[in-house]
Amino acid sequence: MTLDAILLAVPLQHLRSVLVRLPQHTTPLVVCAKGVETGTNRLPLELAAELHPAAPAVVLTGPSFAHEIAAGLPAASVVACTDTPLRAKIIALLATPAFRLYGNDDPVGAQVGGAAKNVIAIAAGAVIGAGLGENARAALITRGLAELSRLAVALGGRADTVSGLSGLGDLLLTCTGLSSRNYSLGVALGRGERLAAVLAARDSVTEGVATAPALLARAAGVDLPICAAVAALVQGRTTLRAAIDALLARPRRDE
Repeated sequence: MTLDAILLAVPLQHLRSVLVRLPQHTTPLVVCAKGVETGTNRLPLELAAELHPAAPAVVLTGPSFAHEIAAGLPAASVVACTDTPLRAKIIALLATPAFRLYGNDDPVGAQVGGAAKNVIAIAAGAVIGAGLGENARAALITRGLAELSRLAVALGGRADTVSGLSGLGDLLLTCTGLSSRNYSLGVALGRGERLAAVLAARDSVTEGVATAPALLARAAGVDLPICAAVAALVQGRTTLRAAIDALLARPRRDE
């Protein structure tokens, strides 16, 4: 049987083990994972290229809670790769009347958006959980978008990608949607719950926890104060109060 494409819809930290077990082939890979691999600091498509060099690959990303798509509710996402015919092929395969897919030729920027938004969402949830208000969350999301833009450019992507579905769109959903695992984890931390206890009570993966320190390691030298604060928080190197105070005490400057 000839396959049109293989969808890899597994958590990023398990993507390598799945790819290792997959026989070598030339069937297009559609990577649905978002994040940065711990230890190697690789993005999803970099893992695919490393372990299946003969298989063309795209990343499917954007604001998309899986249960809503499964229910047939309207959504829009992005298929990103530099191969225009491949993008068109995957879009034709996966798009439905309710699931609108856009092409994007900046896979680095698209992957950065998918990774960083999970980290920012933990911070956004912590702000709400700690009772700091909607104003604080709006400010944090906006400054998080600025971090995402700096990060995308530093890693070889484009700033304009960040204003699209794989950046701003995914960031807004993950920082406000009650179904977001990263946002809900942040809310729990903001309420004073311990990280280990929150994770132990879950049967799903909260990607931002592993991604935060890996993202910082990959982007050494890039100014990412919110991502750095989240990494320090999940690694137990700071408290929520200290992290908030440090962010508010940063030097004043023009936006």
